[in-house]
Amino acid sequence: MEKLSAALSPKVIDVINQSEMHKGHSGYSDGESHFAVKIVSDIFEGKSRLARQRLVMDALKAELAGPLHALSIDAKTPAEAG
Repeated sequence: MEKLSAALSPKVIDVINQSEMHKGHSGYSDGESHFAVKIVSDIFEGKSRLARQRLVMDALKAELAGPLHALSIDAKTPAEAG
């Protein structure tokens, strides 16, 4: 969460470990392999869904290269989040 907070200055951030739902599947490792991120930030204003996901993935580049196998991203602006 620290890397996402530093890179994207979110108003809301929720990181959910979904690894146990994938136990026994490819890429599962010790319960720290599958995550969902819900993030609300002004930085997403005017950006496409793909551009928003790239911003999140850039912030987590090191994790995506290593232990993180799957990442679900829900990135919204404050207006979209309601």
